[in-house]
Amino acid sequence: MTSPIAPIGSISPLASSSLVAGMTTSPAGSPAANNVIGAGNSAGRTTAGGLDFAQALANGFDTVNAAQANANQLAAQAATGQLVDPAQLTIATTKAQMLTQLAAAVQSKAVAAFNTIMSMQA
Repeated sequence: MTSPIAPIGSISPLASSSLVAGMTTSPAGSPAANNVIGAGNSAGRTTAGGLDFAQALANGFDTVNAAQANANQLAAQAATGQLVDPAQLTIATTKAQMLTQLAAAVQSKAVAAFNTIMSMQA
């Protein structure tokens, strides 16, 4: 008989390490800190000063969805001739692509971690 898996607790915010190699960190509350997926939103439950893990994931996926919607909107404007600055479309599509790749990498790492945990002997 197996027991159910306990929920994952909250994860404390990153202190001084960067999320991606070469990416600089900035103090909390600065505009750059709010661009990090899941950062700056206090809507989630907080414990020990950190954002709830599920809420952080939801915020991240909301950010990816918003970036994709923005890129789609700008693409439609470009197709109809309403877009004045084509650089906006390039930036928006690149941002959406990068966020989608990041979300896929996080999902892949989460599945790999889950599989590693499940393969451990009790």
